Amino acid sequence: MSPSARWAAVARQAADGTGVGAGSKVLVLVNHERAADALAALADEVYRRGARLQVLWAGGRLDQAALAHAPLAMLEESPYLEEQATRWADVQIELRAMVPPSRAAVDSDRLAALRRMRGRLSGLRWQETRWTILRVPTPEWAHLAGVPFAALEAEFFEGCLAPWGTLRRRWADLARTLGGARTVRIADEDGSLDLDVTGRTWAVNAGESNLPDGEVYTAPVETATRGRITFPGRFWFGEAEVADLRLEFEAGRVVRVEAERGAGFVRAIVDSDAGSARVGELGIGLNAAMRTLAGDLLIDEKVPGTVHIALGRAYPECGGVNASAIHWDIVKDLRARGARNGGDLLIDGAPLIAGGALAGALGAAVNGTGG
Repeated sequence: MSPSARWAAVARQAADGTGVGAGSKVLVLVNHERAADALAALADEVYRRGARLQVLWAGGRLDQAALAHAPLAMLEESPYLEEQATRWADVQIELRAMVPPSRAAVDSDRLAALRRMRGRLSGLRWQETRWTILRVPTPEWAHLAGVPFAALEAEFFEGCLAPWGTLRRRWADLARTLGGARTVRIADEDGSLDLDVTGRTWAVNAGESNLPDGEVYTAPVETATRGRITFPGRFWFGEAEVADLRLEFEAGRVVRVEAERGAGFVRAIVDSDAGSARVGELGIGLNAAMRTLAGDLLIDEKVPGTVHIALGRAYPECGGVNASAIHWDIVKDLRARGARNGGDLLIDGAPLIAGGALAGALGAAVNGTGG
């Protein structure tokens, strides 16, 4: 398949997943010129369906400029046109090219202020539109992450163009199985984290909310998370780099933050508001096409063998009540890597991941076989 044909197929999936039809009002946000091919394909698809289209440049280099020069109070303000365009739209599609952060040193409070503003806009998008975020892999990001660009790009397209109907049915079976669960434990050689999911609903993303997509998720009981979890390696949240993060929870709240890099930023995020220190989401990666951790949370969280927690805003459809401007997914790789042993994901004591290997209902959901 040619590059233009691949982008056309991804554009069709983005439009299908968000229900673009005749008369739909579609807002596309673009962060970088690297997303130009994706934008061209998406514009063709939107207009072909008889929908209205508006395009805004947002994030990316604009956020970098704001961090470098804008007053702190301005970083907290939502861009007027972006906010109003989101209120206008029925559908919002973000084309986020994977652009390396600026190498300029930025104060943690400024970084956190920008993330709170972006978080409020994402909350507005989530409440008022049918939406998807489409990551666009770039050679620059592959170099930053130390992974081959060809592998990153190939996994991206394979992960976007999965057989979503078949996968949704299979993953819905997993969600129903998990629906009666009470306890979740994430454990490895560095410690364990216990979460309570009693009475909470598990939901599936299969080609709608993110591309590449593929996860099952819920909203843990807000006051019950306890223990210690580590996130070895480095990853990025907006312009902030975080390395070897360690979080400790008591009675549902983060009570200790340690990191080799980015600890000040993480503490500022945790202190953003009343809900930002609590876990709003627990998710499990399901997309078998995704294998490479790239340090980009929206891609890494889809990799089978990973779990993720999100600090902040919870999903009401899962029974969550935690409110926050923040929703920050942090990915834990439980696969055996190098000198590290694999970890476990236990549901009511039964393994879904055992020593880094998929087990039970999770193995069946990912591989289409008995686990």
